[in-house]
Amino acid sequence: MDALAARAAEDYHRLLRDDKALVQELEARFFERMRQARLTFGGRVLCAFPRPNFVAPSDYEEIRGVCRGIFRAVEKVEARLGEELWDRVDLTPEERDLVRIDPGYRRSSPTSRLDSFITTDAYRFVELNAESPAGIAYNEMLVDIFLDLPVMKRFQERWRLRRFQARERLLETLLACHREAGGKEERPTIAIVDYDEVPTRSEHHLFRDFFEAKGYPSLVCDPRQLSYEGGRLRHEGTAIDIVYKRLLTNEFLEKVDLLQPLLAAIRERAVTVVNPFRCKPIHKKAIFAVLTDDEVQPMLTEDERRAIAAHVPWTRRVREGRTSRRGDEIDLVPWVRAHRDLLVLKPNDEYGGKGVAIGWEASESEWDEALASALRGSYVVQEKVDLQRESFPELAPDLRFRDLIVDLDPFVFQGEVEGFLTRLSGTSLANVTSGGGQVPAFLIEPA
Repeated sequence: MDALAARAAEDYHRLLRDDKALVQELEARFFERMRQARLTFGGRVLCAFPRPNFVAPSDYEEIRGVCRGIFRAVEKVEARLGEELWDRVDLTPEERDLVRIDPGYRRSSPTSRLDSFITTDAYRFVELNAESPAGIAYNEMLVDIFLDLPVMKRFQERWRLRRFQARERLLETLLACHREAGGKEERPTIAIVDYDEVPTRSEHHLFRDFFEAKGYPSLVCDPRQLSYEGGRLRHEGTAIDIVYKRLLTNEFLEKVDLLQPLLAAIRERAVTVVNPFRCKPIHKKAIFAVLTDDEVQPMLTEDERRAIAAHVPWTRRVREGRTSRRGDEIDLVPWVRAHRDLLVLKPNDEYGGKGVAIGWEASESEWDEALASALRGSYVVQEKVDLQRESFPELAPDLRFRDLIVDLDPFVFQGEVEGFLTRLSGTSLANVTSGGGQVPAFLIEPA
């Protein structure tokens, strides 16, 4: 942690240790505030940690530069490799059919999220969520709640806070894609589309409220409830101009027979869909196997190679054969079997920690079983990152302090960072789906 951010965190903790009234107020009302603001994930409150993530301006600018380089490298290999990339990341035939649909604008992933862990030396990006990154609206509502806390008001007597503008950047991105695709409406109608039963449904309603507050008619709908007639996609009679697609491609394909109106509207470009299906190749976890492949390095600039070497762990698709690691040639499967203490196995296209095997937490037999399973499916193996724990207050329900893993995930809009998703966890899987929590992030400076 930067020295400035560390000093801010210590000042905040001191307020909680020295003023019992502030603690009592948190214990009495913090969770109630969360529920009133609909900050829930699958029925549980999103945040049990009443301290934000403090980010120093110098760190923020450094992270923005690193992310810019990594994302530029991703787009470069996507353009240079073309359909060869589809083979490298193991795209299925059904996915390939969807990826071929032209959305009417240039970028494959206008809105994305680079997921990183704070490490003992800096931070390491372990995944690119290029398809449907969650957490933006949750984060902005958390900011509103935290700014209203008495402890935060006391804290701001000594520190200046600046909030990020991720919601605004998302709306700008949706509108920019729509205009690039030929949309002419002054106030296009936006549909936030995903299945009713997903645990992030409350965030979709937060987005609807925000879009409408900015003057854009909006609705939340299940894709099974859409109709397509006369060249217009509709929900209960309302014509839709922009689909903010929170529905993941693999979940779309699971019910594709029920989603033909939406698919027809997308194919015929009767709506602008963000993100498009075309994002799928760079969303696969194997995209980091491409970025860290020695064969790809000549395509990249020195700055891009430097960003990847410093901030992206070595990654490979799990399959029989020889590959390279740090300049040495290895027989991948025997090497993975023998070095579980250095490695993680992940499904190539899952989320929420599903199917992840953490080598240093597994026995030899558990690792062998996980590796055998990975060879039967589509998996990647990734080098371990050394995680840094940081102290945060937690309400459980009384206030206590815990050393937690910090997952720092910059939101990327049109290739540029605006704000973070910050997730905390006591385990190596630092995501909300697997039981972690989310806190807001602020830029901080002394008052």
